[in-house]
Amino acid sequence: MTDQYFQTRFSADPRRETLWKTLVQYYFQPRIPQDSCVLELGAGYGHFINNVRAQRRIAQDQWPDFAQQLAPGVESHVGPVTDLSFLADSSVDFVFASNLFEHVTQQDFAAVLESAKLRVLDTIMASEFNVLVQLLSRIAAGHFTTRDYAADRLREALRLYVLEFPLYRTYVTAGGCSDNDRAIIEGTIAAARRRWQGTDADIFKFVRDALTLDLIRHGLPYSRPRARNFALKIQQFTGPMAAKSLEDTAFYRYHALLGLNEVGGHPTLPGLSVGDFHARMAQRVAQSPHGLTATATHDTKRGEDARMRILALSELPELWAEHVAEWQRFNAGLVQSENGRRSPSAGHEYMLYQALIGAWPLTPIDKDFVLRIEAFALKAAREGKLETSWLNPDDDYERGLRDFVRAILDRERNAPFLDSFERFARRTALLGALNSLTQLVLKATMPGVPDFYQGTETWDLSLVDPNNRRPVDFASRAAALAANADADWPELTSHWRDGRIKLALTHRLLSLRNEMPALFRDGAYEPAEVAGPDRDHILAFRRFAGRDHVVVAVARHMGRMTHGGHRWPGGNWQAELKLDHKIGTGLRDALSRNGALCQSLEISRLFASLPVAVLRSR
Repeated sequence: MTDQYFQTRFSADPRRETLWKTLVQYYFQPRIPQDSCVLELGAGYGHFINNVRAQRRIAQDQWPDFAQQLAPGVESHVGPVTDLSFLADSSVDFVFASNLFEHVTQQDFAAVLESAKLRVLDTIMASEFNVLVQLLSRIAAGHFTTRDYAADRLREALRLYVLEFPLYRTYVTAGGCSDNDRAIIEGTIAAARRRWQGTDADIFKFVRDALTLDLIRHGLPYSRPRARNFALKIQQFTGPMAAKSLEDTAFYRYHALLGLNEVGGHPTLPGLSVGDFHARMAQRVAQSPHGLTATATHDTKRGEDARMRILALSELPELWAEHVAEWQRFNAGLVQSENGRRSPSAGHEYMLYQALIGAWPLTPIDKDFVLRIEAFALKAAREGKLETSWLNPDDDYERGLRDFVRAILDRERNAPFLDSFERFARRTALLGALNSLTQLVLKATMPGVPDFYQGTETWDLSLVDPNNRRPVDFASRAAALAANADADWPELTSHWRDGRIKLALTHRLLSLRNEMPALFRDGAYEPAEVAGPDRDHILAFRRFAGRDHVVVAVARHMGRMTHGGHRWPGGNWQAELKLDHKIGTGLRDALSRNGALCQSLEISRLFASLPVAVLRSR
């Protein structure tokens, strides 16, 4: 009955089977250790899991960095695993296009986020916030020490708390408040108190005690049902409040590097070093070895490979700035202006150039592509809620935005721009494809369970929904898989643009996981030493269980090795894996068609065809 219910309930979800199996484990097998049930789903599934958590609790100190926004144990690995902080080159200061765009890209993201929160709080979530204030006022009236707190003062205190709250939600229950939740609440209260304009700062002690439910544990005659209702209801409020203000507003206002604007990520996350990555993986083995690793979902802001292309801009910063300045000059006459307001705005123009880098087709642009970019531009503008919005659309601005998109993509009107853009986009497409292969190998071999969103088996250059929910051509994928079952890597690399190389690599990696299930399910993780001048461009590690072991090496920051994205990297790497003799002897190439014996641990040999290598024992 349970099986039938879940199959029916999630039959339309592309990840129904994975969700169902994990939920059955999460719900009905309480004897399983908590760390084996941790979910690390990607963007969009946090709210769903919140509703089925029951009383299972995962310590919040396990959450890494900004992924704390998601539910406990729910982590989108668009940070350490993918481009967002590992494959983007953080060793350079990103040079932004021109003076026209400087004020758009250099502004403090914290200020952008607060502005977005205020907009959402005063519009979309205003009614829900009023309910919370009224409930808090009724609770305060229950005791002589707090009944003098005026409703407007309680409103302002709660407003500051919401503005300072850094996560999606806490998990206070009728049974109490955990130490981790208490630390989050007290930290937020302290930040709100510092902004308080008034002498009645003790109001924050009352708000804190209401949030933690300490209010009804002191023997005071406050209404217990009301107090519980408030503590639970505000947690249902902060989740959508964060989603609407961060994901659906701020991400569409802050355009520094769009690849970082991803659900579960953060636009200002610093890049991870190789050492940081190893530390994260050690933590994951200890705390959530069976966590799900997602790089794309129905709710991500762009396709996983489009994201990689955009992040490749961090390796070409000066060149990117020069080209954007050039494109600005080419397209200046296409920008409409009325009453001193331009359409598109400077921010939207800069956003469009990045979006085009991510989605640029590997074949000539057609009408469908233009319509996709139009739809993206309109949605992004409305989500940002500055020049136009869903609640109050500005027809004139939107008309100018659509006209601009059509004009810049019209070869008859704008050939110089398209020629320049095409030349640059070819370079970021190559760098992005190489990074995508690295991302794929990491996802499939690092600790955890890799998740593959349907349609991402080949290059995924989709934009935000509904563009990433288009029907998938499974027949063509099945035919390509059958034709490339025995991967010919030199042939596939020479035709990397058609995406078969990603499909073949995915197939081989999943086959390897099937052949060595115990190793990838419960195997240990250990960094592998890399020596040589190019060692900082290589990440290597070993997974092992019993007598089985797998050695993985992947490349990153490949701008120099590709001459700035002009050509596929060859065997000119100056680095070597340093493995214990017993481990290094007898390794075989897990990606080759016949498991050829590995003759050398030099990276130039291992990366002769691909920027990745997977070696296995036996």
